[in-house]
Amino acid sequence: MTQNHSASNTTTAVHGPELTVTRLFKASRELVFKTWTEAKHLQQWWGPEGFTITIQQMDVRPGGVWSYIMHGPDGVDYDNKISYLEVVSPERLVYSHGDHKDAEHFRVTVTFAEQDGETELTMRSLFKSAEELEKVVKEYGAIEGAKSTLERLAQQLATLV
Repeated sequence: MTQNHSASNTTTAVHGPELTVTRLFKASRELVFKTWTEAKHLQQWWGPEGFTITIQQMDVRPGGVWSYIMHGPDGVDYDNKISYLEVVSPERLVYSHGDHKDAEHFRVTVTFAEQDGETELTMRSLFKSAEELEKVVKEYGAIEGAKSTLERLAQQLATLV
């Protein structure tokens, strides 16, 4: 399954078990990184439109954990646990995204590349198989959710610059 999507300044591509999402933000990479790694900012934008989060713990360092509950607009709660493998400020984050039952549903690498005072953010999510990714795309709307989440990040950044 290979797809390319481009809308709202966000480009997505699916290649086998990997979903790549890219967007250019009108903010320094230091600010984008900070907004991606500090609880006070994440609470304002993390998740698709209509979702909110409750952060249970957040320790952004190799070996650290970010646990949170994502609250859907339909009242459903989603347990999430991110385990940080690499943290290179303000360049890169690598983490396992899972929950308290399964430590890794997929692995994420986020890069923050400076481009003339703006930041190109690329998020690569590697799933255990192409079928796992296809299921997440079809059942949970992963592509639209990623676009919506990064649109919310852009809105948050606009209040900070």
